[in-house]
Amino acid sequence: MTATITPLSATALRAHRDELAALLRAVVDGGSSLGFLAGLGHDEAAAWWDSLLPAVEDGSLALWVSRGGDGRIDGTVSWYRESKPNGRHRAELRKLMVHPAARGRGTARALLAEAETAAARAGVVLLFLDTETGSGAEHVYRRAGWTEVGTIPDYATDPAGRLHPTTLFYKHPQG
Repeated sequence: MTATITPLSATALRAHRDELAALLRAVVDGGSSLGFLAGLGHDEAAAWWDSLLPAVEDGSLALWVSRGGDGRIDGTVSWYRESKPNGRHRAELRKLMVHPAARGRGTARALLAEAETAAARAGVVLLFLDTETGSGAEHVYRRAGWTEVGTIPDYATDPAGRLHPTTLFYKHPQG
C-alpha cells in the first residue's frame, strides 16, 4: 500500500509529538542513530520534537510525515533552509526515518520525493545531507539520484556507541 505523505504544521507537530517520539524511538532501537544512542527514552524523544517547533513555526524547517493504511505515522523527513544571506538557496535534508515495521514499502522513496519537490517549489536549488556509510538510507539516496561528495571517517556513533563513517550527498531538486 502506498503511504500518504502530508506536511506537518507546528500545530500538528504539537498534537502528534508522542506518536513522533514513538517513531523516533523505534527507528533508533532498530539501529539507526539519527543523532541518538540506544536507550532513548520517550521524554527525551518528545523533547527533541518539541525543540523543532520554533523552526517549523518560522518556516525554516519543513516537515512531512507518512501514514500507513492504519492512519498512523510510519515515517518522516524534513529539510532545514539556510538562513544566512549567501545560503538561502540551499537546504539540508534531515531525519528521513521509516518505522522498521513499515520498511520495504516505498515509504522512504515517497517521503524523499515529496521533500525534493517541495524544495524545488520553495526555490531551493541545492539539497545536501549526510548519512551513515553502508546504511539502508545510503542506498535510498543513491537510487533517488543523489550525488556522493565523499566520506568522512569516524563521523558519528551508531546507537550502540560504535564509530561509523558518514557519506555526504547533494542533489539539485526538480519540481
